[in-house]
Amino acid sequence: MQTQEKAETVETGGTARATLDQQALAELYRLHGPDLLRALIRLTSGDRGKAEDILQETFVRAWQHPEAFTDGPERCRPWLFTVARRIAIDHFRKRAARAQEVAEISPDESVATHDPYDEVLAAHDIGLALTELTPQHREVLVELHLNGRSVNDTATLLGVPAGTVKSRNFYAIRTLRPVLERRGLALPA
Repeated sequence: MQTQEKAETVETGGTARATLDQQALAELYRLHGPDLLRALIRLTSGDRGKAEDILQETFVRAWQHPEAFTDGPERCRPWLFTVARRIAIDHFRKRAARAQEVAEISPDESVATHDPYDEVLAAHDIGLALTELTPQHREVLVELHLNGRSVNDTATLLGVPAGTVKSRNFYAIRTLRPVLERRGLALPA
């Protein structure tokens, strides 16, 4: 089968050019597509999506250049692999030339949404919620969580055993959780 029998003419932008017909292109894919895809997957370090994109672009170029297949579809494997390799190199060069993104979020999502007023309101609500606790529970929570002291340091400061500090902390948080929930706040789990 000669390419002349398998070429079609397609009009693009006012000029007519020869292209490979659909049957010849399907035969090319049947003969060489799976092997070419496997090679491209290896070349793209396992990125099947990128490999399929390169494969598709390779067959578009084959469709656009029927003159490369004058010896028949069985003998065009080197041409297909060379074209695919060059397309892959172009893809890698384009990617290397682009600025690398450091996170998987879009620039719109990275806009700071920090509002210090929210912190002031939360601190006020927590202060009001702490007034609903007993003084012993409140002072343990303040020392451990707001002042960042250790259990032993808090025990020494308050003059109670470390086990008492742990117990008061447990019951204080247990009491504080529903109070904060009523105010629309929540303790971290």
